Amino acid sequence: MTQTTISAFLLALAVVFGAFGAHGLRDILDPYSMTVYEKGVYYHFFHALGMLAIPLLAKAGMVTDGPAKWAHRLLGIGVLFFSGSLYVLALTGVTMMGAVAPIGGTAFIAGWMALAWASMQSRS
Repeated sequence: MTQTTISAFLLALAVVFGAFGAHGLRDILDPYSMTVYEKGVYYHFFHALGMLAIPLLAKAGMVTDGPAKWAHRLLGIGVLFFSGSLYVLALTGVTMMGAVAPIGGTAFIAGWMALAWASMQSRS
């Protein structure tokens, strides 16, 4: 599967999860859980959009390919662990999932740093 395909799939899922939250969970979740769920959707969307941009940046020669691929992977891992843990926390109330979110947050940071590295490498 290409990076663009993966990114588009994650963006479609973000829409599905956002719509499910807005229409299916609004009357089920308490306000705190709804906020947690919405935060998961928010981070899901923005990082999946970032993932979509990475192959375009690589194709344009603005970033080097190897570090850009790592950036893409790390952002995807971040979506899985950060947003995924928030979805599970909001839906189940299992507070242990809150301990998983920092793994995803760290992956997000590493992904953006990898993209910065890919950008610096393309300039040298």
